[in-house]
Amino acid sequence: MRRADRLFQITQILRNKRLVTAKQLSERLEVSERTIYRDIQDLSLSGVPIESEAGVGYMLRHSLDIPPIMFDADELEAILLGVKMIKAWSGNELGQSAESALDKIEAVLPQELKTHLSSSKLFVPNFSIPNRHKNNFEALRQAINKKNIVKVDYQKLNGEFSTRDLCPLGMYYWGKIWTLVAWCQLRDSFRAFRVDRIMTINTTGEKFRDADGKSLDDYIEIQKALYKQQKEWDENQNYGQ
Repeated sequence: MRRADRLFQITQILRNKRLVTAKQLSERLEVSERTIYRDIQDLSLSGVPIESEAGVGYMLRHSLDIPPIMFDADELEAILLGVKMIKAWSGNELGQSAESALDKIEAVLPQELKTHLSSSKLFVPNFSIPNRHKNNFEALRQAINKKNIVKVDYQKLNGEFSTRDLCPLGMYYWGKIWTLVAWCQLRDSFRAFRVDRIMTINTTGEKFRDADGKSLDDYIEIQKALYKQQKEWDENQNYGQ
């Protein structure tokens, strides 16, 4: 990457994030932290309003208007592939929004890049995905965004059914299935549910609020701790051999 392109990328990243560290920038741009320090200094000297605090990170003091950068062929193919995946593996509404965003990008592209888009050989088949999966995804996405408590009928792997009132917190995609992370009011704990095994979803008319110990961040920290414990256990087992 040319230095001029890297400086522009740093500015774009700072525009899109409230706060970013030199380490995050170096990992993103694949350069040393020392290089980032020099780049930040040069950007500041050129008039870019970067505010920094030792040990905290960098941010822009105020918004910065920069003309939009044109995408290159690889960036466009990445966007196109993302749109195809969203259309295939998410809800219809989000898929239509992704396609609309792509249309807006394509409208301002030069002809050679439009040709590159139309000739892409990357595909995401969707013929094996049941409509219930898409409907469930969209209903849960809306519930997560609006913090609506939902009542679901769920079929376990052993074929048993259960009904749960859930505070939906987030969804994770694992390559073939989506998993819902929620606070289960029946178990008074975090639970994960395969989206394709949810038979029905209904809003209860109640809303939930983020609470200490019950948020998605709390769930992630628990999973990190469990992963660390498992990794240490595996390493000890291998060492014993």
